[in-house]
Amino acid sequence: MKRRDFVMKSSAALAATSVFGTVAANSFSFDKPIQIGVIGTGSRGGGLIPFLNEIEGITVGACCDVLPFRLEKGLKRAGKQAKSYTDYNDLLADKNIDAVLIATPFATHGKIAMDALKAGKHVYCEKTMTRGYKEIKDLVDLAESSGKIVQTGHQYHSSRMYVDIVKMINEGKVGNITAFECQWNRNGDWRRAVPDPSLEHAINWRMYEEFSGGLVAELCSHQIDFVNWVTKSTPKRVMGMGGIDYWKDGRETYDNVHLMYEYPQGVKATFTCLTSNAKDDYQIKVIGDKGTLILDYTKAWFYPEGRKQNSKVLGDVDGVSGATITTGWDEGKGIPLNIDHEDPSKQALMDFRDSILTNKQPISNVVTGANAAIAVQMGIDAMHQNRIVTWEESSLL
Repeated sequence: MKRRDFVMKSSAALAATSVFGTVAANSFSFDKPIQIGVIGTGSRGGGLIPFLNEIEGITVGACCDVLPFRLEKGLKRAGKQAKSYTDYNDLLADKNIDAVLIATPFATHGKIAMDALKAGKHVYCEKTMTRGYKEIKDLVDLAESSGKIVQTGHQYHSSRMYVDIVKMINEGKVGNITAFECQWNRNGDWRRAVPDPSLEHAINWRMYEEFSGGLVAELCSHQIDFVNWVTKSTPKRVMGMGGIDYWKDGRETYDNVHLMYEYPQGVKATFTCLTSNAKDDYQIKVIGDKGTLILDYTKAWFYPEGRKQNSKVLGDVDGVSGATITTGWDEGKGIPLNIDHEDPSKQALMDFRDSILTNKQPISNVVTGANAAIAVQMGIDAMHQNRIVTWEESSLL
């Protein structure tokens, strides 16, 4: 599948989705709640269960995990109505389950998602959707022939703040974009406590290449997905490096990564993840010839290019849908954008529900997820093979 074919498929998929806000939740019938099975009840899967409990029209009907203590914790959060499974195939055989949420180690995403589709279930698959170019294509092909909803867990696609920011960019508020600078830095070893040494790989799977794509798949993927979204394209090539340079503790995945992607029209996007310094934490910087946008998890600021405080500047930004300016600004500090929104993860699950009920693919769908997954794999290959990797050689021909 050539790059242009993937982008065309993505555009068609997005054209078929509902526009945010056009369908009110109260127009749905919740007489029969969607029964969701949560496969993987660790920190992410278990952490999403309370959100699922708050969403009208959804019931957590089952939980599955191979680790008993995690399964017990997930079941306690889900409630007495949830069935218990240690083998996800048994959960998929439960005819009462309508959809699954997959929050297992990265390397298992594709197999479980495809098995779920074959079992007739709708799928919410945590990011990164899957790994390896062949498995990415196989999952896309199966999803498109299944007639089922597949949503990828790039939750910022569901954030109303991010949606408004993308609208602002599309309206030309930052001008012609020339670069993105993205980072997700932390100061810590990224390890989880292990109650028994035999569980090291099961609990700290992110550290081991058999199960994990490391920092690129677990963190950079969100920001790569955002750049794909904003540019309406996929990267032409990528170069990068990383290493195990700080945490000498037996891990196999890098403790720092530095990547540069080139997009059409020469737009460059850099992605950095550190585990030794948390300055500025998570940040996306969108750089255009009219100004710069800086985004974090829940807030955004606009920095007009070469302008001082005046009413024209405030008027430019005031046109953003749902955005209001709460204060003026001092030159160099930017204009804060205040956009009301739910927690992105909760909103993503609400969108999954709505997509099932309206039978319309979500904005973060199997094709956008595949585009991000290919870009993630390109970055991993570039670092490990110490070379520039192009989309054409990595896409499925």
